[in-house]
Amino acid sequence: MASKNQNKAPPSPQSKYSVDEVSVDKRRRIGNPKMAPNTGTRAQTRQAFSVVNGGQDLPPTSGPQSNYGSDCGVVEFSKEDVEALLNEKLRIKNKFNYKEKSEQMGDYIKRLKQCIKWFQQLEVNNLAELENTKKLFELVEKKNNDIELQMKAKQDELNSVITELRKNFEALQEKLVKEEADKLETLDSLGREKEARLGAERLQASLSEDLKRLQQDIANSNQKIQSLEKSYKGLQDYNTNLQDYNTRLQSDVDATNEALKRVEKEKALMVEIISTLRGHNTSIQHQFSSLEKSQVEAVKQKEALGSEVLCLRIDLQQVQEDRDRQLLHFQALSSDVQKYKESTRKTLAELDSMSSKTVELETKCSAQSEEIGRLKEELSSAREKLQFSDRLALETKSEFEEQKALILYLKNRLADADVKILEGEDLRKKLHNTILELKGNIRVFCRVRPLMSDEGAITDSNIVSFPTSTEILGRAIDLSQNGQKHSFTFDKVFMPDDSQENVFVEISQLVQSALDGYKVCIFAYGQTGSGKTYTMMGKPAPPDQKGLIPRSLEQVFKTKQILEAQGWKYEMQVSMLEIYNETLRDLLAPNITSFEASRADNSGKQQYVIRHDADGNTYVSDLTIVDVRSSKKVSSLLVCATDSRSVGKTQMNEQSSRSHFVFTLRITGVNESTDQQVKGVLNLIDLAGNERPSKSGSTGDRLKETQAINKSLSALSDVIFALAKKEEHVPFRNSKLTYLLQPCLGGDSKTLMFVNISPESTSVLESLCSLRFAARVNACEIGVPRCQTNLRSTNS
Repeated sequence: MASKNQNKAPPSPQSKYSVDEVSVDKRRRIGNPKMAPNTGTRAQTRQAFSVVNGGQDLPPTSGPQSNYGSDCGVVEFSKEDVEALLNEKLRIKNKFNYKEKSEQMGDYIKRLKQCIKWFQQLEVNNLAELENTKKLFELVEKKNNDIELQMKAKQDELNSVITELRKNFEALQEKLVKEEADKLETLDSLGREKEARLGAERLQASLSEDLKRLQQDIANSNQKIQSLEKSYKGLQDYNTNLQDYNTRLQSDVDATNEALKRVEKEKALMVEIISTLRGHNTSIQHQFSSLEKSQVEAVKQKEALGSEVLCLRIDLQQVQEDRDRQLLHFQALSSDVQKYKESTRKTLAELDSMSSKTVELETKCSAQSEEIGRLKEELSSAREKLQFSDRLALETKSEFEEQKALILYLKNRLADADVKILEGEDLRKKLHNTILELKGNIRVFCRVRPLMSDEGAITDSNIVSFPTSTEILGRAIDLSQNGQKHSFTFDKVFMPDDSQENVFVEISQLVQSALDGYKVCIFAYGQTGSGKTYTMMGKPAPPDQKGLIPRSLEQVFKTKQILEAQGWKYEMQVSMLEIYNETLRDLLAPNITSFEASRADNSGKQQYVIRHDADGNTYVSDLTIVDVRSSKKVSSLLVCATDSRSVGKTQMNEQSSRSHFVFTLRITGVNESTDQQVKGVLNLIDLAGNERPSKSGSTGDRLKETQAINKSLSALSDVIFALAKKEEHVPFRNSKLTYLLQPCLGGDSKTLMFVNISPESTSVLESLCSLRFAARVNACEIGVPRCQTNLRSTNS
């Protein structure tokens, strides 16, 4: 079994630090206070005193002396050294010579200060080297762990390769054994065929002999007939007497002829048998040659595998050589450590030899005993703090690893839960849509626009909130008014930070229904400045600001290309109109200005009339309808319609839509292979916003527009109330808007309403009214959607 050193990586460029790292580890063990405290501390104390006395025999600070000072970790004194310092007395010849006494005391105090300074510097160096030692140890430990992981991964990879090669070799051996068994079986069958062929040849020889005998008998009979004919000619007189004998001879000749015929048939049969045996023998020879070729290929593959195993053995030999080099390197490092130990011992011996020079200083330290004791206490407390910090660091590290593992586990569980939540949300949406389609309810989405830059200072952030309960997450909204909270639940609620893409994803399946033959209607409702036009139209740039109408058209034409590959052919027609002051306007009419449109409206001529057919389809007379084949064409038409739409400025909105915008896309699809025909309609409507004249500051034409908008939206509210109460009469004809939306509100179409609200505190009343209206709309049942599909007639 390979040792642990075999898994180590070859020497890296950082190998030059290995000696220092080993030295650091050894220095840590030398500096351990538990190992030989008396010798080390006494030697270090003497070294410090000799430096104070200005000894000349000490090596420089960068040499082994400095290393030893940092190795010992702390400065300590033995009990004997402390007692000597405490019992020291001043040696003065004349006790009344105060000048000499003060000079000695000053010199004594000066050297003690130098000693204390030395101890402080030694402590700083010790702490710095301890920190460096920790860093080097962490670096070495990290390197060793990385090397072990790499070698373990490499070994696992080699083991997996060897295992795979062994499996392949065993499979090839089994295949070779099977091929040899098949070869033996083929040889046995070939032997049996040879035996059968020999038996057939023997049978053929016996039949040939019988044929020869019969031919000889025939020749003899011919000779007899000739002799009889001669005798018949010679003995015509005896013809009457020999007639019976002649008849018998004739019967013998007939029997002989029949026997010859049978022999000829048997001969033809034997020739056929011989030919079939030859063909079978040829096929067996071909099979034998193919088996020989397969055997040669198997031998070649076996040789290739043998060479590959040899290469792997060579790689394994190289890994073993790398391990041997690592062992040699380790032995070299061990020898360096031994040399370092010897140099350390020599340094200790030199320090012991210099201890005699410190006797004078030891006798003069009694006055500073208290301060030295205090320093010792501080040093011991610092050591305890260091040990405590080490233990705390280890505990913190273990807790960090546990927390890290727990966080990873929780993240995985959270990811799984998120996936399950998304799957459950998708399933909930599908089931909810199915339930709504079966009930015939109008679906309602709520969208809250973000605050503008000039609205943040005057708006209370607690007006609009979104509950986080799992059951209603993403479907509920709370609105606070005068301290009272109003809760609403819809099919989907979009927060202010939801993008246009997120909004469109929720309605993409509804748009797809138009291609499937359904009538689809999506309209936006809300007060002025709540973001309806942005939701429906968006902005032309950047692309992520596009609204629902451009995105719906892109999806329709992309899906159209996919379905055309399945045999479908589609024809699409677009129309756009607006309802301005209860008057229909064609936004695609060529060469018409706003002045001409206003003049045509004032003339009283009913140019555009709304009509509904028996199938629930809506048509407007004289309305411009354009055939389209690409989304670019529709986009250009949208730009023209947007430029022609009535827009005005109020105190609530810089660009307020002053009319209801209706976009209609009629889709007719035919499948050539199945003769199936579908007819779908996609209505996308941007309603004008309701507003209070006192708040919007509308006057003159703007006031008339506001009154017309509020009247049409009030008529829409009446229709919704009638539908919610299931009244027999629904007042669709009270407004052009409601009459135009009659198939969407009371027919068999799929209808979705966007209610847009503003988070401003000044608009809380309008937002509350909009949410209440949306809740009534969501409760209306308008009928089950019906797909308009049928088979194409043969005449069409």
